[in-house]
Amino acid sequence: MRRLPSLNALRFFDSAARHASFSLAARELCVTHSAVSQQVRQLEDWLGCALFERRAGGVRLTAAGLDLQRAAQEAFDTLERRCDELRRSTQPAELTLGAPASFLSNWLIARLERFEALHPDIRIRLQTAADASLLDTQRVDALILAGRDWPRDWDVTPLFAETIGPVCAPAHAAQIRAPADVAGAPLLHTSSRPDAWRDWAARQGIALAPRLPGREFDHLGHMLEAAAAGLGVAIAPAVLVESELHRARLAAPLGFVASGASFCLCTRKGARRADEALSHLRDWLLESAA
Repeated sequence: MRRLPSLNALRFFDSAARHASFSLAARELCVTHSAVSQQVRQLEDWLGCALFERRAGGVRLTAAGLDLQRAAQEAFDTLERRCDELRRSTQPAELTLGAPASFLSNWLIARLERFEALHPDIRIRLQTAADASLLDTQRVDALILAGRDWPRDWDVTPLFAETIGPVCAPAHAAQIRAPADVAGAPLLHTSSRPDAWRDWAARQGIALAPRLPGREFDHLGHMLEAAAAGLGVAIAPAVLVESELHRARLAAPLGFVASGASFCLCTRKGARRADEALSHLRDWLLESAA
């Protein structure tokens, strides 16, 4: 039989020692201040020495308290790590993957069933996200974004090059036979990529007016619906309109050209790099992109 004091008392002591406050420990443990004080007192009685110096402004660890805090922290850290490993080994691994809504609806979701069939022990939570800060704050495990330049503290896996081009209702496609023809058409824009038309025009060797006429939408899906309804010509990545082209709701009269950007899987450098689930996701995305 192990000769140890109450583990509950040690847990209360650990919290009070970390916060240097019985009140903050009580808040963390969802108990009263007196409950923390009582548990610490019981532990001191069992040990036969004081662990805290009680003062009007709070508490401070004694030499014995510092010694016990180091031992308790090491023991609890070891227990926490091992319990987490055991819990994760018996539960499906879960990853939160963020991507723009247009990419989720037009590319990823249609393919996700195959990943789940291959890896039934991995659960993917999808989150509409185009904000890099979500990765930096670890609110997502990975992001799929289109871009050219990436933060140095990210691990970036290119999936495929982005190609963009004008798309419109099939009935209007005959009116656009050359890149210059778009200048006379009502152009549709998205607020997330306001320079998309100018970037495309530069790669075609043509110039468009500094302030392009047309309508602006806050979502690519809304812009594509407007194009399909005949309200104008949209500019979009090929990968995000392939289903609309296949169904003949949209036409791409000039095809698509490389934008210079790539769709990439982004993770924080060093964050969960050894995670088997993330490795499986990366491999599957590369295979699907190919």
